[in-house]
Amino acid sequence: MNHDKHSRYDRQIRLPMIGESGQERLAQSHVAVLGCGALGTVAADILARAGVGHLRLIDRDVVEWTNLQRQSLYTERDAQSARAKADAACEALSLANSEVQCEPFVADLTADNIGSMLEGCDLVIDAADNFAVRFLLNDYSLEHQLPWVHGGCVGTGGQLAFFSGQGKPCFRCLVPETPPASAVATCDTAGVLGSATHTIASLQATEALKWLTGNEAAIRQGVWSIDFWSNRNRVIALPAAISESCVACGLGARDFLSGSAAGTAIAVCGRSAVQISPPKTTTLDLNAMADRWSAMGEVSANRFFVRVKLRLPDCETVTLFRDGRAMIDGTAETSRARTLYAKLIGG
Repeated sequence: MNHDKHSRYDRQIRLPMIGESGQERLAQSHVAVLGCGALGTVAADILARAGVGHLRLIDRDVVEWTNLQRQSLYTERDAQSARAKADAACEALSLANSEVQCEPFVADLTADNIGSMLEGCDLVIDAADNFAVRFLLNDYSLEHQLPWVHGGCVGTGGQLAFFSGQGKPCFRCLVPETPPASAVATCDTAGVLGSATHTIASLQATEALKWLTGNEAAIRQGVWSIDFWSNRNRVIALPAAISESCVACGLGARDFLSGSAAGTAIAVCGRSAVQISPPKTTTLDLNAMADRWSAMGEVSANRFFVRVKLRLPDCETVTLFRDGRAMIDGTAETSRARTLYAKLIGG
Protein backbone atom coordinates (compact mmCIF):
# COMPACT_ATOMS: atom_id res chain seq x y z
CA MET A 1 0.00 0.00 0.00
CA ASN A 2 1.56 3.30 -1.06
CA HIS A 3 1.94 6.35 1.17
CA ASP A 4 -1.03 8.22 -0.28
CA LYS A 5 -3.36 5.30 0.32
CA HIS A 6 -2.01 4.82 3.81
CA SER A 7 -2.65 8.50 4.58
CA ARG A 8 -6.18 8.39 3.22
CA TYR A 9 -7.19 5.37 5.31
CA ASP A 10 -4.87 5.96 8.29
CA ARG A 11 -7.60 6.43 10.92
CA GLN A 12 -9.41 3.34 9.68
CA ILE A 13 -6.28 1.19 9.53
CA ARG A 14 -5.55 2.10 13.15
CA LEU A 15 -8.68 0.19 14.18
CA PRO A 16 -7.40 -3.22 15.35
CA MET A 17 -10.36 -5.04 13.78
CA ILE A 18 -9.45 -3.65 10.34
CA GLY A 19 -5.73 -2.94 10.12
CA GLU A 20 -3.66 -3.26 6.95
CA SER A 21 -5.10 -6.65 6.04
CA GLY A 22 -8.69 -5.48 6.37
CA GLN A 23 -7.97 -2.41 4.27
CA GLU A 24 -6.49 -4.59 1.54
CA ARG A 25 -9.60 -6.75 1.64
CA LEU A 26 -11.77 -3.67 1.17
CA ALA A 27 -9.72 -2.59 -1.83
CA GLN A 28 -10.39 -5.95 -3.50
CA SER A 29 -14.11 -6.00 -2.69
CA HIS A 30 -17.00 -5.60 -5.14
CA VAL A 31 -20.23 -4.19 -3.67
CA ALA A 32 -23.52 -3.51 -5.44
CA VAL A 33 -25.79 -0.79 -4.09
CA LEU A 34 -29.34 -1.54 -5.17
CA GLY A 35 -31.12 1.80 -5.22
CA CYS A 36 -29.53 5.25 -5.19
CA GLY A 37 -32.02 7.06 -2.99
CA ALA A 38 -31.73 8.11 0.63
CA LEU A 39 -30.19 4.87 1.89
CA GLY A 40 -28.14 4.05 -1.18
CA THR A 41 -26.41 7.40 -1.54
CA VAL A 42 -25.30 7.49 2.09
CA ALA A 43 -24.18 3.85 2.19
CA ALA A 44 -22.30 4.22 -1.12
CA ASP A 45 -20.58 7.37 0.13
CA ILE A 46 -19.41 5.65 3.32
CA LEU A 47 -18.17 2.58 1.45
CA ALA A 48 -16.35 4.65 -1.19
CA ARG A 49 -14.59 6.75 1.45
CA ALA A 50 -13.73 3.57 3.37
CA GLY A 51 -11.88 2.28 0.32
CA VAL A 52 -14.17 -0.41 -1.11
CA GLY A 53 -12.46 -0.88 -4.45
CA HIS A 54 -15.42 -1.54 -6.73
CA LEU A 55 -18.93 -0.15 -6.42
CA ARG A 56 -21.82 -0.94 -8.73
CA LEU A 57 -24.73 1.50 -8.39
CA ILE A 58 -28.09 0.29 -9.73
CA ASP A 59 -31.11 2.59 -10.04
CA ARG A 60 -33.83 3.20 -12.63
CA ASP A 61 -34.82 6.71 -11.48
CA VAL A 62 -33.75 10.32 -12.03
CA VAL A 63 -32.97 13.05 -9.51
CA GLU A 64 -35.97 15.16 -8.43
CA TRP A 65 -36.23 18.20 -6.14
CA THR A 66 -37.90 16.16 -3.40
CA ASN A 67 -34.78 13.96 -3.24
CA LEU A 68 -32.47 16.76 -2.10
CA GLN A 69 -33.76 16.77 1.50
CA ARG A 70 -32.03 13.46 2.25
CA GLN A 71 -30.20 12.01 -0.78
CA SER A 72 -26.81 13.45 -0.01
CA LEU A 73 -24.84 12.85 -3.22
CA TYR A 74 -27.06 15.07 -5.38
CA THR A 75 -27.14 18.81 -6.04
CA GLU A 76 -29.72 21.27 -7.32
CA ARG A 77 -28.05 21.05 -10.72
CA ASP A 78 -28.71 17.29 -10.82
CA ALA A 79 -32.39 17.89 -10.06
CA GLN A 80 -32.71 20.69 -12.61
CA SER A 81 -31.37 18.45 -15.37
CA ALA A 82 -33.15 15.30 -14.08
CA ARG A 83 -29.91 13.32 -14.21
CA ALA A 84 -29.96 9.57 -13.84
CA LYS A 85 -29.35 8.88 -10.16
CA ALA A 86 -26.77 6.14 -10.68
CA ASP A 87 -24.73 8.32 -13.04
CA ALA A 88 -24.84 11.43 -10.83
CA ALA A 89 -23.96 9.39 -7.75
CA CYS A 90 -20.96 7.77 -9.42
CA GLU A 91 -19.67 11.16 -10.49
CA ALA A 92 -19.95 12.49 -6.94
CA LEU A 93 -18.19 9.44 -5.51
CA SER A 94 -15.33 9.74 -7.99
CA LEU A 95 -14.69 13.26 -6.67
CA ALA A 96 -14.56 11.90 -3.11
CA ASN A 97 -12.31 8.92 -3.92
CA SER A 98 -10.87 8.60 -7.41
CA GLU A 99 -9.33 5.22 -6.53
CA VAL A 100 -12.75 3.56 -6.38
CA GLN A 101 -14.11 2.03 -9.59
CA CYS A 102 -17.75 3.06 -9.71
CA GLU A 103 -20.09 1.61 -12.34
CA PRO A 104 -23.52 3.19 -12.92
CA PHE A 105 -26.34 0.89 -14.06
CA VAL A 106 -29.44 2.85 -15.08
CA ALA A 107 -31.90 -0.01 -15.28
CA ASP A 108 -34.94 -1.68 -13.80
CA LEU A 109 -33.76 -4.80 -11.92
CA THR A 110 -35.64 -7.88 -13.13
CA ALA A 111 -35.34 -11.66 -13.02
CA ASP A 112 -33.89 -11.48 -16.54
CA ASN A 113 -31.02 -9.11 -15.75
CA ILE A 114 -30.22 -9.62 -12.06
CA GLY A 115 -27.53 -12.18 -12.90
CA SER A 116 -25.59 -9.76 -15.09
CA MET A 117 -26.16 -6.87 -12.68
CA LEU A 118 -24.77 -8.70 -9.64
CA GLU A 119 -22.19 -10.93 -11.32
CA GLY A 120 -18.89 -10.82 -9.46
CA CYS A 121 -20.23 -8.94 -6.43
CA ASP A 122 -19.20 -9.92 -2.91
CA LEU A 123 -22.12 -8.21 -1.16
CA VAL A 124 -25.24 -6.16 -1.91
CA ILE A 125 -26.66 -3.16 -0.07
CA ASP A 126 -30.47 -3.23 -0.26
CA ALA A 127 -31.63 0.36 -0.67
CA ALA A 128 -34.45 -0.46 -3.07
CA ASP A 129 -37.47 0.51 -0.94
CA ASN A 130 -39.45 -2.08 -2.91
CA PHE A 131 -40.66 -5.46 -1.66
CA ALA A 132 -40.78 -7.14 -5.07
CA VAL A 133 -37.13 -6.24 -5.70
CA ARG A 134 -36.16 -7.45 -2.22
CA PHE A 135 -37.87 -10.79 -2.82
CA LEU A 136 -36.02 -11.10 -6.13
CA LEU A 137 -32.72 -10.23 -4.43
CA ASN A 138 -33.45 -12.77 -1.69
CA ASP A 139 -34.01 -15.52 -4.27
CA TYR A 140 -30.79 -14.64 -6.09
CA SER A 141 -28.89 -14.43 -2.80
CA LEU A 142 -29.97 -17.93 -1.77
CA GLU A 143 -29.24 -19.35 -5.21
CA HIS A 144 -25.69 -17.91 -5.27
CA GLN A 145 -24.89 -17.63 -1.53
CA LEU A 146 -24.51 -13.86 -1.94
CA PRO A 147 -24.71 -11.84 1.32
CA TRP A 148 -26.75 -8.65 1.51
CA VAL A 149 -27.72 -5.99 4.02
CA HIS A 150 -31.40 -5.15 4.14
CA GLY A 151 -32.46 -1.62 5.04
CA GLY A 152 -35.73 0.27 5.01
CA CYS A 153 -36.90 3.63 6.31
CA VAL A 154 -40.18 5.56 6.28
CA GLY A 155 -41.52 8.27 8.55
CA THR A 156 -39.21 8.54 11.56
CA GLY A 157 -38.26 4.87 11.80
CA GLY A 158 -36.31 2.22 10.00
CA GLN A 159 -34.86 -1.25 10.20
CA LEU A 160 -31.91 -3.27 8.98
CA ALA A 161 -30.77 -6.88 8.92
CA PHE A 162 -27.86 -8.86 7.51
CA PHE A 163 -28.58 -11.96 5.41
CA SER A 164 -25.68 -14.26 4.60
CA GLY A 165 -27.17 -15.92 1.53
CA GLN A 166 -26.99 -19.27 3.29
CA GLY A 167 -30.59 -19.13 4.55
CA LYS A 168 -31.67 -19.98 8.09
CA PRO A 169 -32.88 -17.24 8.11
CA CYS A 170 -33.57 -15.34 4.89
CA PHE A 171 -35.69 -12.28 4.14
CA ARG A 172 -38.82 -14.37 3.50
CA CYS A 173 -38.51 -15.80 7.01
CA LEU A 174 -39.16 -12.20 8.08
CA VAL A 175 -41.70 -11.27 5.37
CA PRO A 176 -43.19 -14.47 3.89
CA GLU A 177 -45.34 -12.75 1.25
CA THR A 178 -45.52 -9.37 -0.43
CA PRO A 179 -47.63 -7.18 1.85
CA PRO A 180 -50.77 -5.61 0.38
CA ALA A 181 -50.27 -2.13 -1.02
CA SER A 182 -52.78 -0.57 1.36
CA ALA A 183 -50.75 -1.80 4.33
CA VAL A 184 -47.42 -0.31 3.21
CA ALA A 185 -46.56 3.35 3.70
CA THR A 186 -43.98 4.94 1.41
CA CYS A 187 -41.78 8.01 1.80
CA ASP A 188 -43.90 9.80 -0.80
CA THR A 189 -47.15 9.20 1.06
CA ALA A 190 -45.98 9.25 4.70
CA GLY A 191 -42.87 11.43 4.57
CA VAL A 192 -39.44 10.59 5.94
CA LEU A 193 -36.90 12.09 8.33
CA GLY A 194 -33.56 12.69 6.62
CA SER A 195 -31.52 11.97 9.74
CA ALA A 196 -33.30 8.61 10.07
CA THR A 197 -32.36 7.52 6.55
CA HIS A 198 -28.76 8.61 7.13
CA THR A 199 -28.54 6.59 10.33
CA ILE A 200 -30.03 3.42 8.86
CA ALA A 201 -27.72 3.68 5.84
CA SER A 202 -24.71 4.21 8.12
CA LEU A 203 -25.63 1.08 10.06
CA GLN A 204 -26.02 -0.87 6.80
CA ALA A 205 -22.57 0.26 5.70
CA THR A 206 -21.14 -0.76 9.07
CA GLU A 207 -22.51 -4.30 8.76
CA ALA A 208 -21.09 -4.46 5.23
CA LEU A 209 -17.66 -3.34 6.45
CA LYS A 210 -17.70 -6.03 9.14
CA TRP A 211 -18.32 -8.72 6.54
CA LEU A 212 -15.88 -7.40 3.96
CA THR A 213 -13.01 -7.12 6.46
CA GLY A 214 -13.52 -10.63 7.77
CA ASN A 215 -15.26 -9.72 11.04
CA GLU A 216 -18.32 -11.92 10.54
CA ALA A 217 -18.64 -12.65 14.27
CA ALA A 218 -19.34 -8.95 14.95
CA ILE A 219 -22.38 -8.81 12.66
CA ARG A 220 -25.65 -8.08 14.45
CA GLN A 221 -28.09 -10.97 14.52
CA GLY A 222 -31.81 -10.46 13.92
CA VAL A 223 -33.67 -7.41 12.65
CA TRP A 224 -32.81 -4.10 14.30
CA SER A 225 -35.81 -1.75 14.33
CA ILE A 226 -35.44 1.88 15.46
CA ASP A 227 -37.86 4.79 15.85
CA PHE A 228 -35.68 7.87 16.06
CA TRP A 229 -38.41 10.28 17.10
CA SER A 230 -39.87 8.32 19.99
CA ASN A 231 -36.45 6.96 21.02
CA ARG A 232 -37.46 3.30 20.80
CA ASN A 233 -35.46 0.41 19.40
CA ARG A 234 -35.77 -3.35 19.48
CA VAL A 235 -34.21 -6.42 17.95
CA ILE A 236 -36.48 -9.02 16.37
CA ALA A 237 -34.90 -12.46 16.62
CA LEU A 238 -35.01 -14.76 13.60
CA PRO A 239 -34.13 -18.22 14.96
CA ALA A 240 -32.86 -20.82 12.52
CA ALA A 241 -35.91 -23.02 13.19
CA ILE A 242 -38.16 -20.47 11.49
CA SER A 243 -36.62 -21.41 8.16
CA GLU A 244 -38.18 -24.89 8.23
CA SER A 245 -41.49 -23.48 7.02
CA CYS A 246 -39.98 -20.71 4.89
CA VAL A 247 -41.01 -21.01 1.25
CA ALA A 248 -37.61 -19.79 0.05
CA CYS A 249 -34.78 -21.04 2.29
CA GLY A 250 -36.75 -23.91 3.83
CA LEU A 251 -38.70 -25.29 0.87
CA GLY A 252 -36.39 -24.03 -1.88
CA ALA A 253 -38.88 -22.01 -3.94
CA ARG A 254 -37.47 -19.28 -6.16
CA ASP A 255 -40.76 -17.72 -7.26
CA PHE A 256 -39.34 -14.27 -7.97
CA LEU A 257 -36.12 -15.41 -9.63
CA SER A 258 -38.06 -17.69 -11.94
CA GLY A 259 -40.43 -14.85 -12.79
CA SER A 260 -43.52 -16.77 -11.76
CA ALA A 261 -44.29 -14.33 -8.94
CA ALA A 262 -43.31 -11.14 -10.75
CA GLY A 263 -45.79 -8.44 -11.63
CA THR A 264 -46.01 -7.00 -15.13
CA ALA A 265 -45.58 -3.56 -16.66
CA ILE A 266 -46.97 -3.20 -20.18
CA ALA A 267 -46.92 -0.07 -22.35
CA VAL A 268 -50.38 0.62 -23.73
CA CYS A 269 -50.44 0.71 -27.52
CA GLY A 270 -51.53 4.03 -29.02
CA ARG A 271 -51.25 6.15 -25.87
CA SER A 272 -48.65 7.38 -23.43
CA ALA A 273 -49.54 5.01 -20.62
CA VAL A 274 -48.33 1.90 -18.83
CA GLN A 275 -50.42 -0.72 -17.04
CA ILE A 276 -48.89 -2.21 -13.88
CA SER A 277 -50.22 -5.51 -12.56
CA PRO A 278 -49.03 -6.75 -9.14
CA PRO A 279 -47.72 -10.30 -8.59
CA LYS A 280 -51.08 -11.35 -7.23
CA THR A 281 -54.50 -9.77 -6.99
CA THR A 282 -55.68 -8.25 -3.76
CA THR A 283 -58.55 -6.17 -2.43
CA LEU A 284 -57.52 -2.61 -1.62
CA ASP A 285 -59.19 -0.02 0.57
CA LEU A 286 -59.59 2.70 -2.03
CA ASN A 287 -60.78 5.29 0.48
CA ALA A 288 -57.61 4.80 2.52
CA MET A 289 -55.48 5.21 -0.60
CA ALA A 290 -57.37 8.39 -1.50
CA ASP A 291 -56.55 9.80 1.94
CA ARG A 292 -52.88 8.91 1.55
CA TRP A 293 -52.72 10.66 -1.82
CA SER A 294 -54.62 13.79 -0.80
CA ALA A 295 -51.50 15.94 -0.46
CA MET A 296 -49.95 14.76 -3.72
CA GLY A 297 -52.38 16.13 -6.28
CA GLU A 298 -55.97 16.20 -7.45
CA VAL A 299 -57.67 13.03 -6.17
CA SER A 300 -60.94 11.47 -7.28
CA ALA A 301 -62.45 8.15 -6.28
CA ASN A 302 -65.42 5.88 -6.80
CA ARG A 303 -66.19 2.30 -5.85
CA PHE A 304 -64.09 0.94 -8.74
CA PHE A 305 -60.88 2.98 -8.58
CA VAL A 306 -59.02 5.94 -7.05
CA ARG A 307 -57.14 8.41 -9.25
CA VAL A 308 -54.58 11.10 -8.57
CA LYS A 309 -53.37 13.70 -11.05
CA LEU A 310 -49.93 14.55 -9.75
CA ARG A 311 -48.92 18.17 -9.40
CA LEU A 312 -46.35 19.71 -11.69
CA PRO A 313 -43.68 18.92 -12.72
CA ASP A 314 -44.81 15.26 -12.77
CA CYS A 315 -48.12 15.69 -14.62
CA GLU A 316 -48.73 11.93 -14.66
CA THR A 317 -52.08 10.51 -13.63
CA VAL A 318 -52.22 7.29 -11.62
CA THR A 319 -55.41 5.24 -11.57
CA LEU A 320 -55.45 2.44 -9.01
CA PHE A 321 -58.05 -0.33 -9.17
CA ARG A 322 -59.29 -2.37 -6.22
CA ASP A 323 -57.36 -5.48 -7.33
CA GLY A 324 -54.02 -3.63 -7.18
CA ARG A 325 -53.75 -3.03 -10.90
CA ALA A 326 -52.79 0.52 -11.89
CA MET A 327 -52.76 2.62 -15.06
CA ILE A 328 -50.03 5.26 -15.25
CA ASP A 329 -50.91 7.94 -17.81
CA GLY A 330 -48.33 10.47 -18.98
CA THR A 331 -45.40 8.14 -19.62
CA ALA A 332 -44.67 5.27 -21.99
CA GLU A 333 -41.57 4.17 -20.06
CA THR A 334 -42.16 1.06 -17.98
CA SER A 335 -39.28 1.93 -15.61
CA ARG A 336 -40.86 5.31 -14.85
CA ALA A 337 -44.23 3.66 -14.33
CA ARG A 338 -42.74 1.09 -11.94
CA THR A 339 -41.06 3.90 -10.02
CA LEU A 340 -44.34 5.77 -9.61
CA TYR A 341 -46.14 2.59 -8.57
CA ALA A 342 -43.51 1.89 -5.90
CA LYS A 343 -43.60 5.47 -4.61
CA LEU A 344 -47.36 5.88 -4.45
CA ILE A 345 -48.58 2.34 -3.82
CA GLY A 346 -45.62 0.34 -2.55
CA GLY A 347 -44.80 -3.28 -3.22
